[in-house]
Parts: sequence; C-alpha cells; structure tokens
Amino acid sequence: MNKSIRFLSLLSVVIVSFVFLNAINKLEKKVEEPSTHSTYKIKAIKLPEDLNLAGERVPIEIPDIRERMDRELLVNTYWQSNGLLLIKRANKYFPILEPLLKKYGLPDDFKFLALAESAFIDETSSVGAAGMWHFMKTTGKEYGLEINKNVDERYNIEKATKVAAEYLINAKKRLGTWTLAAAAYNAGNYGVSKRLKTQQVSSYYDALLPDETERYVFRILALKEVISNPKKYGFVYDEKDLYTLAETKIVKVDTAISNIALFAKKFGITYKELKLHNSWLRENKLNNKSRKLYEIKIPIK
Repeated sequence: MNKSIRFLSLLSVVIVSFVFLNAINKLEKKVEEPSTHSTYKIKAIKLPEDLNLAGERVPIEIPDIRERMDRELLVNTYWQSNGLLLIKRANKYFPILEPLLKKYGLPDDFKFLALAESAFIDETSSVGAAGMWHFMKTTGKEYGLEINKNVDERYNIEKATKVAAEYLINAKKRLGTWTLAAAAYNAGNYGVSKRLKTQQVSSYYDALLPDETERYVFRILALKEVISNPKKYGFVYDEKDLYTLAETKIVKVDTAISNIALFAKKFGITYKELKLHNSWLRENKLNNKSRKLYEIKIPIK
C-alpha cells in the first residue's frame, strides 16, 4: 500500500513537471516568434552616384548636397501611397508630355518637373497657380494663354506645355544651365539671378536659395529616380494597375457653344467625359466672340 502511494506521488510529480515544462517551452516559443514590427524594416537608401538633371551631373559627393538628395528620396520612397499614386498618374500623362517636350526642344527630364508641380491633379494652388504646369495668371497671359472665367488654357496640356518650354528655354539662356532654369521655374528668373550675383556663384548647388527652391530640384531628381526605377525602391505593381487615358479624336470649333452638355451628347458622351479631357473649358458654354479656332478632345468609345 505504501509502495502504491509512493508510486502515485512520484507519478504526480512527473506529470506536473511535464505540464510545467511544456508550458514554459510554449511561452518561450511564443516570445521567440517574430512580430509584424520586427519583420518590417525601414532601410537607409543608397544614393546613386550618377544622378543628373537633363544631363547635368549632381555633385553628390558634397555632404550638403548628399543630405538634401537623401531627404527627398526618403520622402518619395517611404510616403508609399503618394509614391504609388504618382507612378500610376505618370503612366497616364507621360505619353502625352514626352512627344510635346521633344517637339518644343525641352529635355525629357522636365516631365518630372510638371509632376513635381501639380502631381497631375487639376487643382488650383493656394497662391493661384493652375494646370499641370502650375502657371500663375500673370505668367500665363504674358506668354499668350487665354485665361478668363470661360476659358483657361493653363489647363490645356498642349498649349501649357509649349509655354512651359518657352519659359524654361529662356531661363536656361539667361542663367546658363537647365538646373538653374528648373530653380527659376520655382523662384523666378530675377530671384535666382539676383541671389547668384549677390553670392558670387554660378551653380544651383553652390547657391543659398529660399527653402522651397532649395528642395525643388532635388524633388524633381527624386521623382525621376523613383519612377524610373520603381522596383529598386520597393514599388510593386502590374501593368494593369497603372492609370491610362482613353483615346480621343479632335473636333475643331470656331463658333460659340451655348450648352456644352448638349454638345457632348451629340458625340455620345457625357458632360463629365468631355470635361475630363478638356478641363480648360471652365463653364457649360463656350462664348467665343472672337471666332477663335478651338480644338476639343472627344473620347472614342
């Protein structure tokens, strides 16, 4: 009887020990299992050494320049939702911009300036700049764009791109480089040339400029780098995920249009569809008292 009791007591100790050790083992395994946070890593970006804007080298070996470039690459890489949206919109509008830039003699890299300016959204900025190229009214009118309540050609991609090319080419002639021309697009020709003269320098990378202009060229460079090498910066998508524009045909009009919604119906499209492709038409009518020839894009279904 005593032997039986001792055996049962020993068995109980063994069972309790086994349960306890098993519980400890499970707890240790649970602690060792990697959490979601431990598998997500924010990695430093290795800056390319061959960065350039329109063929003009970025002196990345200069610590200040390296830090400013790193900042913009980090922002445009790790603000993932915005970065992916810009990649998708670039696929929508770059095919329109690229032949226009070539036609008007502007380096292809300046499509990234347009993206940096407006993010390819038809919204007016807080200071009144509008359209893909974010022209102010005064600048747009100075270069021959029609801007009023009825028609605003800052929203006409073809006409606005021609004006942007003229402005940037003139800035390059005045300041000497495409990089400075890009800076002048942000701060104005006079503003940039005055600071260069005061500081007795001739390079964008040697000049101390307003904060926004200090970041401006680097933002363009970062967009160029990320959008040109999306997988390198962690952006994964299929071709079908990208945005596209519907094919259109041109209808030329040299008279007034009393009701654009009715005009759209004649072509089997809605007012909204017509406006999406012709946002320079600002009202539900086209006054056209001067009998000017306008080109209206009609989406082909």
